[in-house]
Amino acid sequence: MKQKVAVIGAGLTGLTTAYYLRKKGIDVTVFEKADRPGGVIQTYRKDGFTYENGPSTGVLGTPEAAELIAELGDLCKLEIADEDAKYRWIWKGGRWVALPSGLLGGITTPLFRLADKLRLLGEPFRKPGTNPNESLASLVRRRMGESFLNYAVDPFILGIYSGDPERLVTKYALPKLYHLEQKYGSFIGGAIKKAKEPKSERDKKATREVFSLRGGLSTLIDALVHRIGPERIVLNAENMRVALAGKSYMVSYNDQPAGRFDQLISTVGAWALPELLPFLPKKELVDIIQLPYAKVVQVSVGFRKWEGISLKAFGGLVPFCENRRVLGALFLSSFLQNRAPEGGALISTFLGGVRRSNMVELSDEEIKSIVEAELKEMLGLTKWNPDLLVINRYQHAIPQYGVESEAKLEAVTKLQERFSGLHLAGNLRDGIGMADRIRQGCELAALIE
Repeated sequence: MKQKVAVIGAGLTGLTTAYYLRKKGIDVTVFEKADRPGGVIQTYRKDGFTYENGPSTGVLGTPEAAELIAELGDLCKLEIADEDAKYRWIWKGGRWVALPSGLLGGITTPLFRLADKLRLLGEPFRKPGTNPNESLASLVRRRMGESFLNYAVDPFILGIYSGDPERLVTKYALPKLYHLEQKYGSFIGGAIKKAKEPKSERDKKATREVFSLRGGLSTLIDALVHRIGPERIVLNAENMRVALAGKSYMVSYNDQPAGRFDQLISTVGAWALPELLPFLPKKELVDIIQLPYAKVVQVSVGFRKWEGISLKAFGGLVPFCENRRVLGALFLSSFLQNRAPEGGALISTFLGGVRRSNMVELSDEEIKSIVEAELKEMLGLTKWNPDLLVINRYQHAIPQYGVESEAKLEAVTKLQERFSGLHLAGNLRDGIGMADRIRQGCELAALIE
């Protein structure tokens, strides 16, 4: 007998799950407290600019992501970033320095100390670590040196997690890097060996290319909603609660019952679980809800006529040790089509993160002042007259997979085993990128018949 399934949360994970369940003919209802689907993904178009709230791009890091977009191809069109996206800048000593991509660049770059460049020659011969909960910072210092941590890994982590490599655990935050060392014994040697391993045709779909969609990421959300059926997505479902009813789950919102379901999939943030699922034992929830989140401010800035330095790059990242007030900026109009008027620029700037969480509490005027000062200096602007400036604050922007991760995942497994038909998903586990969310949605749908 086909199951009746409730999905809580109409973000990318929830919608992907519902889409694949509908393909199997399963009766699914998606509940969303907001007045629109998509979660943090939302595209806006204003005065010739196309900008995003939430993620600005994704990476084709899983076959599932490529397959989903291909399946929806009549409704949303994949846009692979231009060649400029291959260039990444790092701020050091008052100027931008290109992150090297090859051996010669790695030798000549001013980003890393000579001692660490020489030390890197011995990286393939160092023994793998034995602590599965080793921090990313400790791992990089051990294998590569302090300057590689400060000017390669730290800004990379700021760009992905808005986090602190001292607190992120490699096994959970960057599992592919962790397994390079554990399986092959080396980052460098492992990367070479892994590149030579044969790939299936399906695996080749995970090209690692930066992508968006023609017209913005919301077209993916719109396509999923269309395929699922808007009538199966309940919006404005505030004050949601789920109660046990024998072996079923009773969903209610706004103090009104919404139905009985055989399977319940939660994609909400860890912090929201106690209120949503009050039947879960508080003692067993502790290891899940302690998951920390980075607080981030996103500022979209647009110029009809760009008069600063050439922005031929994916963006610029600012290492924490440089003591600037921004985490970095993406130069979206440099590598995506029609994001700004011809001759203009669209820049997405980020502030806050784990180590400067107070930034999210600043007023709009304070944030505008910081962004003006930082971008004028860093991007060579002599005057400040943006034609677009939009501020968004995220109190729970990005989960931080730290030392609590092992206990968190064990708690999730125990609760799912104890409560048949319950699935605790979302970005509290299995990765934070768009491709990770799509893969998780595919895997969740595959579990239900």
